[in-house]
Amino acid sequence: MGPTLAAAQTTPTWELEVEGGPVWQTTNDVRIPNDASATRFSLRELAGAGPWAAGRVYVTWNLSERHGLRALAAPLTVTGTGTPDRSISFAGVDYEAGVPADATYTFDSYRLTYRYRWHHGASTTAWIGFTAKIRDAVTALEQSGRSSRKTNVGFVPLLHLAGDWRLAPRWTASLDVDALAGGPGRAEDAAVEIGYDVGDAWTIQAGYRTVEGGADVDEVYAFAWLHYATMSVVWRP
Repeated sequence: MGPTLAAAQTTPTWELEVEGGPVWQTTNDVRIPNDASATRFSLRELAGAGPWAAGRVYVTWNLSERHGLRALAAPLTVTGTGTPDRSISFAGVDYEAGVPADATYTFDSYRLTYRYRWHHGASTTAWIGFTAKIRDAVTALEQSGRSSRKTNVGFVPLLHLAGDWRLAPRWTASLDVDALAGGPGRAEDAAVEIGYDVGDAWTIQAGYRTVEGGADVDEVYAFAWLHYATMSVVWRP
């Protein structure tokens, strides 16, 4: 999630973080296209609430004590089968009520973040920066030989905020946020975690992550809210 406050109070040059855990969805509403020809429906009702397996990988390169770059790969695919209680028109295809349908929701996120360490105290550190996000999203339905899908690849600029608080010599609380809202859409990815330093090079972390957002434009209406129970390992070579 970001640099922890090691005993020497220095910023490591490189970090690798691998995160995994279950994910649930409380909202996943879709209408494609976003006009009277299509039906707004809930992918949560078709695919279920979860959980599904999720994971992500961060690579951080701290250029100096104050300046850093971080890359993220966070693939996610949610699948399930449900029976719609009404007919659905989605992406130009009509689906019947009362007949099981397979739903797929893919939201792969790739990001590059620049961040600046604007605070470094005895027990706290804070970063601010900007994130360039590429989303690769797919929503698909299939029922009795008929199918349709909508793919969406796009760029999203986000504000980045992060902070660490050294609770004890080996324990750290961390907050990490990429978010932006305005216009026809919004995106938020926020996590809080507790970390324990196993040694100088290794930290294990656990916590909660929430990802929420979507867009309301002519081409698509899509808003989802996901919840993660996270566990991760951080390595500082």
